[in-house]
Amino acid sequence: MLADLTAGAVADAEARLLERPFADVEKAALAQRPARDALAALAPAARVKIIAEVKRASPSRGDLADIPDPAHQASLYEAGGASAISVLTEGRRFKGSLADLEAVRARVDVPVLRKDFIATDYQVWEARAAGADLVLLIVAALEQHDLRRLHDLTVELGMTPLIETHSADEVDRAADLGARLVGVNARDLSTFELDKDLFGRLAPRLPEDAVKIAESAVLSPADVAHYRGAGADVVLVGEALVTGDPVATLASFLDAAPDRSTTERSRA
Repeated sequence: MLADLTAGAVADAEARLLERPFADVEKAALAQRPARDALAALAPAARVKIIAEVKRASPSRGDLADIPDPAHQASLYEAGGASAISVLTEGRRFKGSLADLEAVRARVDVPVLRKDFIATDYQVWEARAAGADLVLLIVAALEQHDLRRLHDLTVELGMTPLIETHSADEVDRAADLGARLVGVNARDLSTFELDKDLFGRLAPRLPEDAVKIAESAVLSPADVAHYRGAGADVVLVGEALVTGDPVATLASFLDAAPDRSTTERSRA
């Protein structure tokens, strides 16, 4: 499944390249205002932080929500306290687009993540041209030399790479890059099976100086608390926000997770 999704995303990027040459995308990317500081926005704090996702559909769940106005959806997330917004730009199975990302970027002030199956330099330049502050790079989809090249290009363009992992070996590969944002996805993108305890098992292996992000399988406040208790600094939430009241849901999620300062005082 992951190989098919990546191949499809690359094929779509190649089609866009025929319509918008690399030089044009590069010019647009360099003309963008500097990327927002995602590391500062997502830095560990007493309260858990949330990346809220604009997500219409997925291969595992099918259609989730129409979201005719992704910018409005993102503005609700920002009002509800999200620290960053993730925008699915993959069109075949997730029904997203770069236009969604551009619309969200124009509406909100928090950092915006391009979430897609990135495997080429052109896709990274596209992300910056559309105003992205972060780019998702999936370790399982890339050979290490390609992962490093795309990581370094993302940093060179002023954006922050979010390195997504699914195993101990992938965490080690992320650490080898010097990754500052490392996510653990509870969903295996090869089989689409879920393992809510994967983050907790891998957390001790994550780089100490990295922001630790738990992804997927977040449907209730209890799920946020579970990840927070396992050491997550940030939780990425999609389905629960697009299928309900996003502001109320965010409030319940932010209130559910233990406050680290309170926990530390109680232990002392």
